[in-house]
Amino acid sequence: MATFLYRLGRFSFRRRRLVLMLWIVVLAAVGIGSMSVSGKTSDAFALPGTQSQRAIDLLEKEFPQASAGGATARVVFEAPGGQKLTTSANKSEVQSLVAELQKAPQVASVSDPFESHQISKDHTIGFAGVTYKVPQADVSAAADRLNEIAAKGEEAGLHVSLGGNAVKAKEASKAAELIGLAVAAVALVITFGSLLAAGLPLLTAVLGVVSAIFCITIATSFWDVASTATTLALMLGLAVAIDYALFIVSRYRSEIREGRDPEEAAGRALGAAGSAVVFAGLTVVIALAGLSVIGIQMLTSMGLASAFAVVMAVVIALTLLPALLGFAGMRITKGKLLTRRMKAQERGEGEAMGVRWAKLVTGHPVKTLVLSVAALGLLAIPAMSLRLALPDDSMKAPDSTQRVAYDTISKGFGPGFNGPLTVVVDARDSQAPQAAADDATAALAKLDDVASVRPAAFNQSGDVAIIGVVPESSPSSQATKDLVSVIRDQSTTLHKDTGAELMVTGTTAVNIDVSTKLGQAMVPYLAIVVGLALVLLLLVFRSILVPLKAALGFLLSVAATLGVLVAVFQWGWLADVFGVSQTGPIVSVLPILLIGVVFGLAMDYEVFLVTRMREEYVHGAGPTEAVVAGFKHGARVVTAAAIIMISVFSGFLLDDTALIKSIGLGLASAVLFDAFVVRMAIIPAVMALVGHRAWSLPKWLDRIMPNVDVEGEKLYQKLGAEKAADTTKPLSGQPGPVTGASGTISGTNVDGYLGVAPHGRTATAVITTEEPPSAQPARTPKARGLQGRLRERVGRTDTADSDAGPEESPAGRGRKDRCSSLRDRFSRRK
Repeated sequence: MATFLYRLGRFSFRRRRLVLMLWIVVLAAVGIGSMSVSGKTSDAFALPGTQSQRAIDLLEKEFPQASAGGATARVVFEAPGGQKLTTSANKSEVQSLVAELQKAPQVASVSDPFESHQISKDHTIGFAGVTYKVPQADVSAAADRLNEIAAKGEEAGLHVSLGGNAVKAKEASKAAELIGLAVAAVALVITFGSLLAAGLPLLTAVLGVVSAIFCITIATSFWDVASTATTLALMLGLAVAIDYALFIVSRYRSEIREGRDPEEAAGRALGAAGSAVVFAGLTVVIALAGLSVIGIQMLTSMGLASAFAVVMAVVIALTLLPALLGFAGMRITKGKLLTRRMKAQERGEGEAMGVRWAKLVTGHPVKTLVLSVAALGLLAIPAMSLRLALPDDSMKAPDSTQRVAYDTISKGFGPGFNGPLTVVVDARDSQAPQAAADDATAALAKLDDVASVRPAAFNQSGDVAIIGVVPESSPSSQATKDLVSVIRDQSTTLHKDTGAELMVTGTTAVNIDVSTKLGQAMVPYLAIVVGLALVLLLLVFRSILVPLKAALGFLLSVAATLGVLVAVFQWGWLADVFGVSQTGPIVSVLPILLIGVVFGLAMDYEVFLVTRMREEYVHGAGPTEAVVAGFKHGARVVTAAAIIMISVFSGFLLDDTALIKSIGLGLASAVLFDAFVVRMAIIPAVMALVGHRAWSLPKWLDRIMPNVDVEGEKLYQKLGAEKAADTTKPLSGQPGPVTGASGTISGTNVDGYLGVAPHGRTATAVITTEEPPSAQPARTPKARGLQGRLRERVGRTDTADSDAGPEESPAGRGRKDRCSSLRDRFSRRK
């Protein structure tokens, strides 16, 4: 893979105008396509196999008009303070508005509050139920007309609010995206020390997200897509696109400083960092696409849409980014902040922060491990009280018309009126359907937490009946959930006595079934996603312990994140700080969605950070030395990537929707815990404790496993061999694999042989007074260490961090000048 990506990087760099034009054409095509389709979203839940879904299927067959699937709305009227709706003036105004509702487009029926007895006991609140001929996704002009009629009622002095799925949601604010981009820009400028280098990841991220959103919009014409799918795709696509571009640009600048020409640097950057990007992206895609195994259309669309956005981020990072690097040229290595940083390093002002932190952690691994695990464990304690429920109008913004309508109905009729239960009596196998329905009605009226029971309504054949039950508790309460369970338990007794079956459905029952299903699906989903990702990480790191500790660390960060969500959204801790207006159960889709998203992101950091550790280890470094070296090269970039993701996700706390707000806090917390506690504290501490065993692999497994070469080892060996073949030809009659040369090193005149030997990712100049038997690198870590004392590097040199190398230090400049002098003298002889 590294070799393919190396060639792709050089091609995109060299043919940058062609690549840029192709992407412009693609962006224009999908943009035009998205504008020419009438994309619609839907949040309808369907859960085959559950009792609520079986009842819905039966109602669609036996009550086609009542189960036509049309959108619904509830228009809630409240009299002005001190007045009642039953006064002649207010009653006349309400009936006038109801008449206008009946004439609105796409309306099938409207219930009059006065004729249907939908007036509160104190006569101050009433509502009209509106049913439409078309499903929610097709409601267009009718929704606008609904808002107009409500505004007209407000002008007449009534308080009018709207609920139901036909009501248009308020456009989400774009402040979240803007704030996230602004913080990302600042983090990138600090990381790279250059405005141009910081701008490229932002540019590619925006282009990738825009392309993905356009494609998702087109897809809504062919598939059912959840309304939150686009938001989640935007959130994740923006975050990972910036991160992936960040890693590649950082590696490109490192290659430039090592003396590569820009095209070669682009190829090598893509061959090394690009390989890590591909595998990191694959882990995210696996986690997100795995949501489809749960069998809920809403989650499937959210997962696939987000996975597609991640794929677009990877493709753009591997194709368009190298082309943009070609346009930027050497200017990407310049910047005032970078210059000041390099001068500070020349003055020898201490080690990089990442190195100091790695030495601290590896120097006290037990203390670090205990403190980190204990902290995450304490944060995870609230997760034991986790309750799940699907979002309803009670979770809308406090000033939204849906939330006002929900609260008004609760005030006038009781909280259970917002979530009535539909009880279906299937008496097709009963000898006395009417008696079965009567028995069911009587039994339901005796149950606790039942506010009212409506008489049974039969279908035309008289063998299936509907009974309306209004609970006393709110739809998302545990009491209502228990009531649904008790009603279903009554089915056994009813079937034994009458031969009829009792089923509960309706929005509340469906939500309960979905929440239960999602809770039961978490463990199998974890097993599938984590299992696949562990196989992938096993291929990447060729180790058993590294993938296992990566997965266990992820579980710790997820548990702590769920604890934070319960404390804030369910218990109300710091609710004012995060803008949570009402506490309640956690949105049922969130934990499993969080698991999918966070697992992918956690493996991103694992791949980017630990890959560099393994790279140093296979080049001869000891276990602890490899950890420190990995932090030296990757800590700054991983830190910036985590800050960017946290900023992007935190921006969505400004959204008024409870689901989006909770997703934003959950993802931001998870990245914070996973990047800074798990990946930068627990992982290096564990690796320091286990030593060489961290990289061990059974011989039988090593033989059968394919070598994907994510570090680009084979690529650099190939490139080093090609360079050695060109530079070790005999000159001036000198035989052998190396070239006679002379020069001065550390004040000593040297006459001997100069050769270039490939050494993994490096090409090294070897000076010796005796002709070496081979220009090939030593194969054992010990031999490589001895050979390192005899060579001067003319290829890659170790750097203090990803942005400044030792060439800029006094000693580094001396080595660079001496090697340059030798190369110049060598060139003159040639």
